[in-house]
Amino acid sequence: MSHELPPFDAVLLLSFGGPEGPADVVPFLENVTRGRNIPRARLEEVGKHYFLFGGVSPINGHCRELIRTLRTELAQHGPDLPVYWGNRNWHPLLADTLSEMTTAGVRRAVAIATSAYSSYSACRQYLDDIARAQATVGTGAPIVEKLPPFYNHPGFIETMAAHTRDALARLDVPPARTRLVFTAHSIPIAMAATAGYEAELHEASALVASRIAPTDIPWDLVYQSRSGPPTQPWLEPDVCDHLRALRADEVDGVVVVPIGFVADHMEVKFDLDTEARAVADELGLRMERAPAVGAAPTFVAGLRELVTCHIEGRTPPTLGARGARPFPCDPTCCAYTPQRPPPR
Repeated sequence: MSHELPPFDAVLLLSFGGPEGPADVVPFLENVTRGRNIPRARLEEVGKHYFLFGGVSPINGHCRELIRTLRTELAQHGPDLPVYWGNRNWHPLLADTLSEMTTAGVRRAVAIATSAYSSYSACRQYLDDIARAQATVGTGAPIVEKLPPFYNHPGFIETMAAHTRDALARLDVPPARTRLVFTAHSIPIAMAATAGYEAELHEASALVASRIAPTDIPWDLVYQSRSGPPTQPWLEPDVCDHLRALRADEVDGVVVVPIGFVADHMEVKFDLDTEARAVADELGLRMERAPAVGAAPTFVAGLRELVTCHIEGRTPPTLGARGARPFPCDPTCCAYTPQRPPPR
């Protein structure tokens, strides 16, 4: 009996999902917080962030743009494969997408997550999502092979460096009084302990900073968007606290670089463009924000290269000292059991 795998015949974009209108906000947050016993009133409070933007998360628009650009890139340069899209928390839900793929005859897909790093929520949980969706679809569900984290791929780093240089040019503050502030989503320290998240963020930040002239502009890595209980330690410092510390140290201007994100979604639009911006304005601190990689041509070309290398069994190019993450990853990599509050 042959156990030879079928050829790859599709690409699958994996993402978090987000509401598409005001009526979606609370149901979406209920999906995100499933099992945590969070009262509806608290979800409505958190949902105010989305209502400021018409109840629409930017992440879905980003995914659609990324898919359009990636389809063009694949059609022009190969491999010319269809691109599907499945989310963890909102439509199109991953199980529905795998069902659609099964009906279309897809047997084996390369999956790209909208996260460049290692951690439970950024990587391992997507593997769990895939397994759960395959079980839901049942017999005939396609094989799905998720690409490893790509934070040190040239397509990601060079795009972030270009965006950072453009933001620095807009800042127009002398380099001696400027700081680059790289920021990423905070996670529980217990989650960080099981993954390479912090080390990967440091390397990515250093790689981008080394491509910015003058290269001696100081830089820091900070965190944002923590959502856990106060009793649970998360990665710090917080970006807003750090801006206050920089101003007290007589820094006049900052370029905030969302190095931990691949799209300008809600954590960028609200936590940086709204909250951090308000702090900077209050302090009289000049602030420019670099865009995330989004669907920039250099980034999308890098994704095509990652897909091609995976299909052909080649190690993709990387920058820095850490090298490419292996495929498949160790079963214990990024393992984490989220803390749940007791039932009320």
